[in-house]
Amino acid sequence: MRVKLFVFAILSLFIFSACEKEAEKSPIAENELPPGTRVAQVLEVQEVAAYTYLRVKEKENEYWMAITKAQFKVGEWVYFMNAMEMTNFKSEDLNKTFDKLLFVENAKNQQEVTEALNKVSEPQKPTITKTDVSVEKAEGGITIGELYANPAKYSGQSVKIRGKVTKVNLGIMDRNWFHVQDGTSSGEDFDLTVTSTETVNEGDIITFQGKVAVDKDFGYGYTYKMILEEAKVLSKKM
Repeated sequence: MRVKLFVFAILSLFIFSACEKEAEKSPIAENELPPGTRVAQVLEVQEVAAYTYLRVKEKENEYWMAITKAQFKVGEWVYFMNAMEMTNFKSEDLNKTFDKLLFVENAKNQQEVTEALNKVSEPQKPTITKTDVSVEKAEGGITIGELYANPAKYSGQSVKIRGKVTKVNLGIMDRNWFHVQDGTSSGEDFDLTVTSTETVNEGDIITFQGKVAVDKDFGYGYTYKMILEEAKVLSKKM
């Protein structure tokens, strides 16, 4: 009798372990995920200074994606929503040109998604933190608050903005992307996205001059209520 119980216990443990491993091989069911969530399995990983490049398979399609530096292993599942597709993109770090490359924002692994689903009942949009900063308006320029308060007035116009760089993303769509704040706001709008071919660092106080675009839609979820494009750096304070 004891032998039978021992054998049964061993078999039960084996079956449980096998089921657990099988569950790890499967993605989270689509009906359990927030609408619009995409899932792909990692086939290859290449690391560079600022990004992690992943070759993935989404259903029957294989392609490469670039995400902010993160740890992923072959066989893992990557979950994402917002992605910007680039064609014939040249990576200087890898010395490689991708026929198709997705720049993915907020990529998550299966553990992170599972924990998030357990904590919240509804998906939350990513938020930008307001920085405690007060930057003097540039001479002949406007504040971020003034810009957001008068979109029709400034749409298509060249304006001068001075602010603190709070986030930097380099080399996307042949330009660099910066989040800038100056301490002013209009309603809930206090952060301005700026694109430029020039390079600045997070924490720098920069005077930019660029062209204002309103309701800019780059596709794949990249929409901007207001954006300053083709900006030139007029002055920099580190």
